[in-house]
Parts: sequence; structure tokens; C-alpha cells
Amino acid sequence: MPTYSAVDLFAGAGGATRGLRDAGFMMLAAVENDREAAETYRKNHPKVCLFAEDIRAVDPLTLLGGTTVPPGELDLLKACPPCQGFSSLAKGLVDERRNDLVLDTFRFVEALRPRIVLLENVPGLARDRRFPELGRLLMEAGYRLWTSTLDAAAFGVPQRRKRFICFAVREDLSFDFEGDLTALLPANFRTFPRTARQALAHLARHSRPGDPLDVHRRSSDTVEARIAAVPVGGGRFDLPEEHQLDCHKRLTSRHAAASYGRVKLDEPAPTMTTRCTTPACGRFIHPTKNRGLTLREAAVFQTFPLSYTFYGGYGSVERQIGNAVPVRMAKGLGLIASAVLGGHVGLTWPGRHSGKANGSAPTPP
Repeated sequence: MPTYSAVDLFAGAGGATRGLRDAGFMMLAAVENDREAAETYRKNHPKVCLFAEDIRAVDPLTLLGGTTVPPGELDLLKACPPCQGFSSLAKGLVDERRNDLVLDTFRFVEALRPRIVLLENVPGLARDRRFPELGRLLMEAGYRLWTSTLDAAAFGVPQRRKRFICFAVREDLSFDFEGDLTALLPANFRTFPRTARQALAHLARHSRPGDPLDVHRRSSDTVEARIAAVPVGGGRFDLPEEHQLDCHKRLTSRHAAASYGRVKLDEPAPTMTTRCTTPACGRFIHPTKNRGLTLREAAVFQTFPLSYTFYGGYGSVERQIGNAVPVRMAKGLGLIASAVLGGHVGLTWPGRHSGKANGSAPTPP
């Protein structure tokens, strides 16, 4: 299996880098502006040339300056711009300047001319005005686009997490495929969802004594009593009257329905957000214990290896975990990119059957 080269823009704590490395990619360089996320990246990927600065200040050619890969020879450029402004959870004013980072990705495409551009984000990006503009720029630069919304659970991740995926493939590569992207995965890559029970059992078997991430968010006595009153598999609608919040009582619909919910053991966990260990912010109570998830449990649902270390205070680590691309999903996307780079697109992998993806096709956005 050949080794392909890659660069990771908006690298965060390095979840996508770890997944792409697991898929056989050689990560040459990365860019991450958040100081603590960048330190986490360094701790886990010390050999990657990391630019810990605002991507708008990074010269794309400088990014490859310390490597032997010239422009036009980079295999994969991965980009996951900050997604909060496109999320269904976004409220109030949106930071338009941060959202414009989606378009800044094209500056790197234009300079580096990678064979494949992999864009990953929340589904809301597909509805934002910037994506059609980025798509137009990519096609004018000689790329063909394949877009779809995929669930991380379809990559064997123990979490429901819908993500918008765009593969932009340079026109000199053979890319003639219509169907479900996961049909391009090798037959031995598990594509059925894992449950929270399986993930937590794995953690219990292989946990390390003294793991600094084996901590959960501390709660007041009132919140602890509320958590204890939530039944297994239940949520805030199952709370007795005395434990219900006044703000929830005033709601006339099922807004904040996931708040104070327990993770369900025999289903994939819910989407790990930047508040993924905070019971008030979602279905983030342990399935059976009267506490929120620990940082390590959330990281396991994101398929980080148990040896993965994080830098920063509690809130920063929680945010880094929630912002990450699930490692196993990134590995699967990397294997799909490898199939395209290796000319295997259009071939049937043993044991795989292609099917039509949900509203996806290699057409302009």
C-alpha cells in the first residue's frame, strides 16, 4: 500500500491527523490557531510541522517549505474550518469573519494544487452561501466535487454525528463514481455502528490508572440530586416536578429535549459537542452512574486512542474533544481518499455493494 502525503488545516487537537495517519497517510504539516489545542497536537504528533497561528497569516508555500513535496504533488489537503457558525446549535450573532475561513481554504488549494481536497463540517455548511462560492472556485480551478452528509456511526464510531463531507478531486485523477462513499471502504473496515455499551466496556478493560482525563464536571448539590433522579435511558421529561428547571417548565415545545439526558447503552452516543460532559447541555449523563461523562469517556466516543493526551484546563479539553473529527471517521475518509488516489474508484471492493448516497452526486453544489 503506497504512502500518501497530507496537510491538515484547522487541525484542532489532531483527531483527523490521527485518523489519516491510521489510514496510511504521511502528515507533513498542520495549522491550528488555538494555543491549547496546538499544544495537544504537538504532544501527540511531534514529527508534524505545526504552524500554531492564524491561518490567514500562513503562506501556503511556506507550509510545504520544509518538506520534499512541491506544489502539485501533495496528495490530500484536509480542511475543517470552525463550524459553530453553521451549526444548528448556533444562537445569536454569528462571527462572519470566522465563517469566511471556509473561503480562505481555497487560497491553499490554489497554491498547493493537491490531488484531493477533503472538506468536513456540520451539515449547515451546505446551506451557507459560502459553500456554493467555494464550490465554484474549486471547479474553476479544475476540481470535480462529490458531496454528501454522512453519519460517523456508519464508520463504526460509537456516536451519532452527522457531518457534511466534500471530496474535491483534481481533474487529472480518474474519478468516475456515483453512490455511497462508504462503498469505497475496504471490506474489513467495520461500517455498522458501535454502541455506547461497547465503547465503555472497551474503556473499562483498557483504562489506565491515574488517567488525568478520568474526571467529570463537578455539580452543585441541587444538580447532583437532579442527575440522580434521571432514570436509566431517560431525560429531563422524566424528572419529578421538584427537580424540573423553571426555564424548562416555561417551554411550550420540546426545546432542549436532550438536556439532562442519559446516554443510552445500546445505541451510539449522541453527538459530542464542545459541552459534551455538561449534563445541562445535552444527553451527557453517564448511562448508569449519577454523574456527567468524564473527559476520557467523551474522548472514547470520539474514538481517540486511550493513550491520547490533552493539554489545557477542563473546559479547554472538553472543547477540544467536542470539536474534533472522530478519529475512526477520519481514518475511513482517508481510506476512501486512498482508493481514489490508487485508481480503485469504480471497482467493487470484495464484500461491498455500492448504493446511492443521500442526495449526493459529483455535481456542482
